[in-house]
Amino acid sequence: MIRDFFLPLPVISLADGATVFHPRQSLPERVTLESPALEVMTDLRQVPAVTIEPEVTVEGANAKMIRKGVRLLFVTDARHRLLGLITATDILGEKVVQAMQERGVSRQEVLVREIMTPRERLVAIDLHEVGGAKVGHVLSTLKQAGRQHAMVVEISHPSFHEQLVMLPQVSTPHTVRGLFSTTQIARQLGLQLQSLELATTFAEVEVLLAH
Repeated sequence: MIRDFFLPLPVISLADGATVFHPRQSLPERVTLESPALEVMTDLRQVPAVTIEPEVTVEGANAKMIRKGVRLLFVTDARHRLLGLITATDILGEKVVQAMQERGVSRQEVLVREIMTPRERLVAIDLHEVGGAKVGHVLSTLKQAGRQHAMVVEISHPSFHEQLVMLPQVSTPHTVRGLFSTTQIARQLGLQLQSLELATTFAEVEVLLAH
């Protein structure tokens, strides 16, 4: 019966070596402080976010970073809500040692939630602001906040009717759409960083600004 209403689409045979599409982002290799900010933003529409649960061990998180080829994981709950961030620097730094000493446990028992940067301490920038910004604006924001990363969020603004009925305690929904990283930006600026220390990164940028 269905063929009487809908003609079938032409079909083809899959070629040998057919691949599955994976979204990829191609950022420019070199930028300047005057370049558009979007040229240094990791776009999560093109580069899927790699997530981890808060109760996973840091060893498990480290293994996932290696497996996925990333140095940062978004910590989310069962409903995919953002809880925080954990980086390779967190895992390899003093945070793990402090957690071990505080709880009297081995490294294998330290959990992601104990060393992650919680959501309330993360820096977020409205995607609308990013659209007209330059790389220098992003670095200035990160330096002022003293952070290595900043989230770029898309804000779902309620309609006029929704504003009338919205309860005071209900916050406007935020969707993380992108990520800025000082290390990534420095690499695109052509800086040869000798250290992962945040202060060193910004010192290198100040030298660049002076020229």
